[in-house]
Amino acid sequence: MTTRKQQPAANPIRQQQRQATGPGAPRRTVRSYVLRAGRSTIAQQRALADLWPLYGVEFTSQPLDLDELFARGAPRMMEIGFGAGEALLAFAHAHPDMDCIGVEVHRPGVGHLLLGAHEAGLTNLRIICHDAVEVLQQQMPPASLALAHIFFPDPWHKKRHHKRRLIQPAFMDALATAIAPAGTLRLATDWEHYAQHMRDVIDVHPGFRNISPDTGFVPRNEERPLTRFEHRGQRLGHDVWDLEYVRR
Repeated sequence: MTTRKQQPAANPIRQQQRQATGPGAPRRTVRSYVLRAGRSTIAQQRALADLWPLYGVEFTSQPLDLDELFARGAPRMMEIGFGAGEALLAFAHAHPDMDCIGVEVHRPGVGHLLLGAHEAGLTNLRIICHDAVEVLQQQMPPASLALAHIFFPDPWHKKRHHKRRLIQPAFMDALATAIAPAGTLRLATDWEHYAQHMRDVIDVHPGFRNISPDTGFVPRNEERPLTRFEHRGQRLGHDVWDLEYVRR
C-alpha cells in the first residue's frame, strides 16, 4: 500500500507574489531590490504561516479602506523597507494612538516582525509584503499618511546600479500623493553619496520642503532607534546621514 506524500501548507505571501507577477499584472522594468534567497528560521516560517492572517495585508490594485483595516480612525504612518522591523516595532509600541503599516519584500524580515508584533500584543500594526512602489501607487489612498520612514535603503553604490535606487523622482511623486499635507518624511542612510542623491532628488521636488535648508541634514530623531545594522556600521566607522522633509 502506498501513501500519498503530504503537501506543505500554502504560504499566503508566496501565493500573493505569484499572483502579482502573473499574466496581466502591472510590470515595472527596474526594481529597487533583488529578492535574495535569505533563509527564514523555523520560528519565522511558523510566524509567516500562523500570524500572517492577523497582521498581513494582501496586495491588491485597489485602495485600502484603512478605517476598516484598523477598525478605527487614527493618524497613519508607514515604514518602507523595514528590514528586521526593529524600528517599526519600537515606533508602533511607543505610539498606540497611531496606525502603522510596514512594507517589506524580504520574507525573513517579515517573519521576524510578525514574531515581535505578536509578542508585544500590538493591534496597531499591519504588514504588506510587496513592492513599495506599487503599494504607494495602487493600494494607498491619497493623503492617507501622516508620517513615512525610509531607513537605510539599499544604496546600490555602483554607478551602473544607481537607476535601482529607491529614491527617484517617480517614487517621490507616489510618496507625495500618499502623504497628507503637513505630513513628515524621514530618511536615513550610511552612504554619503546616497545621502547627497536623496537631497538632489527630494530638495527639488515640489511636494516636499527640507526642514534643514542650511545643511540639508538633521540629527538622528529619537523615533529612530539604533538598530543592530547601525551599531554594526558604527563599529566599522560609518557615519549616518538623517534627512527630514515636510509635505507641502
